Amino acid sequence: MLKLSDFSYELPQELIAQHPAEPRDAARLMVYDRRSGAVAHEHFYDLADHIRAGDVLVFNDSKVIPARLRGNRVPTGGKVEILLLTPVGTDTWEVLVKPGKKALPGTVLQFSEDLGGTVLAHTDFGGRVIKFSYKGVFDDIIDRIGEMPLPPYIHEKMNDPNEYQTVYAREKGSAAAPTAGLHFTDKLLAKIREKGAETVFVTLHVGLGTFRPVTEENIEAHKMHSELFSITPAAAAAVNRAKDEGRRVIAVGTTSVRTLESAGAGGRVKAGAGRTDIFIYPGYTFRIVDALVTNFHLPESTLLMLISAMSEREKILRAYEIAVEEKYRFFSFGDAMFIH
Repeated sequence: MLKLSDFSYELPQELIAQHPAEPRDAARLMVYDRRSGAVAHEHFYDLADHIRAGDVLVFNDSKVIPARLRGNRVPTGGKVEILLLTPVGTDTWEVLVKPGKKALPGTVLQFSEDLGGTVLAHTDFGGRVIKFSYKGVFDDIIDRIGEMPLPPYIHEKMNDPNEYQTVYAREKGSAAAPTAGLHFTDKLLAKIREKGAETVFVTLHVGLGTFRPVTEENIEAHKMHSELFSITPAAAAAVNRAKDEGRRVIAVGTTSVRTLESAGAGGRVKAGAGRTDIFIYPGYTFRIVDALVTNFHLPESTLLMLISAMSEREKILRAYEIAVEEKYRFFSFGDAMFIH
């Protein structure tokens, strides 16, 4: 049995990045051999040197929405904060609420003159379902009054909200950025294409499944919260062609891995949209993904479990020890790994 504590490591607080590298691709890159565990220290702009003609890089083009809303309970005026997670019907969303105890079904909330909501129900993950009422266009109101939902370990204010978006973000819907992609610049993407590699885009809207902590000591008992994903026929065809021809499929970020492996359970990626609650941990057999670009993840997180499945847990944790010794920067705005 794999225990939660098997995925623990010591991380000095000062190594948690508070700002992205400037420029984006100046972040450091640990190049990691998934079989031997050997590491090399480079910069992210060197990634193109490791890309071969025929490789297919798969990116998550989800765009972060200003998902944090602050408002008041009606009629008491008590303060409330919500985080939009997933749309579940017309004007209806699964959300996280603070303080949750007072957000009982029937509670009326007001966020601005033109946006209110009513709590309909509890969810099975401690959240709520809220039905919104508004005057105007919902997305426009959210863009105006919402805040970027930075992770709790980032304490410094962002100067530019675009710092928390990838340069290729297109499809609105995430409550957190697919952070491996934050390192890419348009120039680096062009360089990768010049090498004869293909770039393909899929969508997974990052929600609670990606960042919800594991609380079960037996990790196999952990249940992922489902997230929405979609893959176009063109993207599925490009990945399947690469698999047929023995070319590498390189996922950019763990959300791209989960999208591809969910849609490719039978060994072929199927186009379409759906929800996935796939939980990848050591012992999992990858059907689609051959290599991965990813950040350094939180101790005991499902993301650390996923990358351990691509190699061996002990070797990954040793690479993390080296990253700490070498003072790599960790988490969303931190440095990256190329696992190949």
